[in-house]
Amino acid sequence: MSPLLQLPVLQADLGRIEDELVASVQANDDFLTEVASHLIRAGGKRVRPALALASAGARQPLLASASSEVVLGAVSVELVHLGSLYHDDVMDDAEMRRTVESVNARWGNLKAILAGDYLLAKASEIAASLGTEVAGLLASTIARLCEGQVLELQHTFDAGRTEQSYLTSITGKTASLLGTSCRVGGIVGGLARDDIDRLTAFGINYGMAFQIVDDVLDVVATDEQLGKPAGHDLVEGVYTLPVLRTLVDDAAGADKLRRILGGPLAEGELDVARDIVRSNGSVDAALATAETYARTAQESVAEFGDGEAVQAMTAATDHLLGSVAAIAR
Repeated sequence: MSPLLQLPVLQADLGRIEDELVASVQANDDFLTEVASHLIRAGGKRVRPALALASAGARQPLLASASSEVVLGAVSVELVHLGSLYHDDVMDDAEMRRTVESVNARWGNLKAILAGDYLLAKASEIAASLGTEVAGLLASTIARLCEGQVLELQHTFDAGRTEQSYLTSITGKTASLLGTSCRVGGIVGGLARDDIDRLTAFGINYGMAFQIVDDVLDVVATDEQLGKPAGHDLVEGVYTLPVLRTLVDDAAGADKLRRILGGPLAEGELDVARDIVRSNGSVDAALATAETYARTAQESVAEFGDGEAVQAMTAATDHLLGSVAAIAR
């Protein structure tokens, strides 16, 4: 478990967030309530609300529970994340999410899309209650999530995808919400503007490292280690950083990989493609990039000193890198 989630005070507040998440999606229609709360009840790491809580407490000892406004800010960013998962699962035709049946597999794509929209709407409603700045920030973040996802879709099965396109995409679809989680916590927690900017920079850089690590794991880990089918990105034609490094650097097997990619994989080609990417140094190169983002994240909050919350955020970046090291190397 990430050090960020092990802080006793944060654990207590995360319990409050679970209750608020369930309460926030209670609709007049019982069926909508059931569908909208499906992934909430399935659990999750709650990284985004934990970052919001820690950011709010970045300048003070975590001796007391967070204010109700901070909790609501944390709930709003998690609802955005959940809404995006509903939509992602429709696009990916996913059957499982968090060890349970996905919403689209259980109730169909139309209901999953509408439930995802409902979660985003509830997030926006909560954000509006916290002031115009938080409301505007959340709205712009939802837009960036869509922009990042659309950019990724534009380059599916594109073996000529550039590294810059990849980085721009993950900035939008992943890093923007992690940055916003920290920023919302700082705003609602009443921190100074310079501190809010530092925390936002932490979240964005942490988010970049987070997504690169996730993409590396898709190449190097097993189904059991991931808890979902490995190699999913290659199957879907989403060519991530370790794949792109293999192609651009003309590493061993690059020509063979180019012949495989560019369309749906034939039987047995997934294993061949993963073997090529794992064997030529591109995984280590991608992890080095993730480490650069992680260290930049840590440097962003170094000025805060040794406060409990920020130390946990810094330790979380080390834990992120450590989680993949044993598998990848």
